[in-house]
Order: sequence, then C-alpha cells, then structure tokens
Amino acid sequence: MKGRRFVVLWTLAVSAASAAFLVHLALRGRIVDVGYRLGKARADQARLREMKHVLELEVTSHMTPQRVELVARTLLGMNPPPPEKVLPMRLEAAAGATPVAQGDAAP
Repeated sequence: MKGRRFVVLWTLAVSAASAAFLVHLALRGRIVDVGYRLGKARADQARLREMKHVLELEVTSHMTPQRVELVARTLLGMNPPPPEKVLPMRLEAAAGATPVAQGDAAP
C-alpha cells in the first residue's frame, strides 16, 4: 500500500513539475515574441520620426516665396500682372482699408 501511494505521489509531483516547466517555456516564448515585436515597433517609430522630420523640412521649403513663384509660373502658368493692373495703395489702406486706384478721389 505504501509503495502504491509513493507511485501516485511521485506521478503527481512529476506531472506538476512537467506542467510548471511547460508553462515556463510558454511564458518564455511569449516574452521573446513580445521582445521582437517591441524591437520592430521601436524601429518603425524611429523610421516614422525620420520621415516626419523630412516632411517638415519639405513643407518648410514649399512655403518659401521662391518655391511659390516657381509653382505659380511652371505648374499654374501664372505671370506677374501688367503695370496697368497694379493698384497702388496708400499707407492707411495697407492697415485694412480697401485699395485706392490712381484715378479715385481721396476722402
């Protein structure tokens, strides 16, 4: 009877140890997988930060007057207006009033 009890307890102990080892292996595999995914996410984050920096520089370069003029002339086919289409402005007009043409009477 004692021998049978020992075998049952031994089997239970070996089964528990095996189950604990399998759980340990599963968790270890999960940790390695999460580590690889974290490394990939960090690499993606660094790549996206670099891309954002490049795009910000590109936006800044597109906002320069030279770039605006180049796009207006080449892509949009725009030219400077002829002198007769240009209306001179008085100093007060620059602050928010409407432009005054040369032939208009001043108030």
